[in-house]
Amino acid sequence: MRVALVILNWNTRDYLRDFLPGLLASCKVLGRDAQGQPNAGVIVADNASGDGSADFVQSEFPEVGLIRLDRNYGFTGGYNRALAQTDAEYFVLVNSDVDVPEGWLGPLVEWMDSHPGCAICGPKLHALYRENGAYRRSVNFEYAGAAGGYVDRFGYPFCRGRVLKRIEADEGQYDDSADVLWVSGACLMVRRAVWQELGGFDGRFFAHMEEIDLCWRANRRGWKVNVVPGSVVYHLGGGTLPAASPFKLKLNYRNNLLLLEKNAGSRVLVFARMVLDGCSAVVYLLAGKTTSFKAVLEAHNEYRKLSTGTDRNALPLDGTPGAMRRLCILPIAAMKGKRIFKYLKLYEDRH
Repeated sequence: MRVALVILNWNTRDYLRDFLPGLLASCKVLGRDAQGQPNAGVIVADNASGDGSADFVQSEFPEVGLIRLDRNYGFTGGYNRALAQTDAEYFVLVNSDVDVPEGWLGPLVEWMDSHPGCAICGPKLHALYRENGAYRRSVNFEYAGAAGGYVDRFGYPFCRGRVLKRIEADEGQYDDSADVLWVSGACLMVRRAVWQELGGFDGRFFAHMEEIDLCWRANRRGWKVNVVPGSVVYHLGGGTLPAASPFKLKLNYRNNLLLLEKNAGSRVLVFARMVLDGCSAVVYLLAGKTTSFKAVLEAHNEYRKLSTGTDRNALPLDGTPGAMRRLCILPIAAMKGKRIFKYLKLYEDRH
């Protein structure tokens, strides 16, 4: 098999029912090899769901490969175990709440085939909304990754088409196959050889920002990470963890520190981020959001336990390909408002 589309599932049976048919149909576009075997296939790796997801897939979608894991290993541990059992030239990691249109897969495969220096690529990510029991595809970019992402000088991730909570509509302004620092783990394609070279995801992350770490490590080894604008998929978001989850907030704060420790190689930068995190924790407390306040404190405590020290081989932000390293995204976003996207696009084009 050339291409394996792998869904890591945890208690999302309804999304599998709704979106697996589209994924299966897209595999047929790639045809069969000389031996008559499909060039692409779908695999569901189940993180010991309690909603009957695995049995449902086995009975309703017998053509789908099924990997049953013995417990919930999170996004990182689940994918590491699933892909260790998967044989394909390209892995496509795709969330269970992603809706794919016809023709989305071919451009990714063609890009990887024609660009041997690219380790990881991804489609443009549009928002998918659920209204009155039906799904509606949108021209708006989606929060998780939009049209590829960067980090600013303090390590805050942001995207082409999404900055903080502000979302831009896709009007073709990012229809270039850009070199970026990262693409969203909601849907990305990675070479198996690179996945193995990098050792997969860092299991300490569990979930959230692990794809940024993977992409950044690939960049550090001289690989490219690209957005392929000829491919678009639609992401519902929050399929496993809702946006307001304190656990999700904790993971984001904790993992951002691990991300910087590993890839930027600067204790000063990590300390600066912890100070900024402390400021945001105070804001949460003053706003009466005590659960969010506690989530930041827990994130820092867990980071200290998981920390292995800065990597001496890490690239400083100034040497990181694709990083908008000179920007401070928070004050710029506050000053520019809706104009932030035009500002960033001009900055990107000039640098």
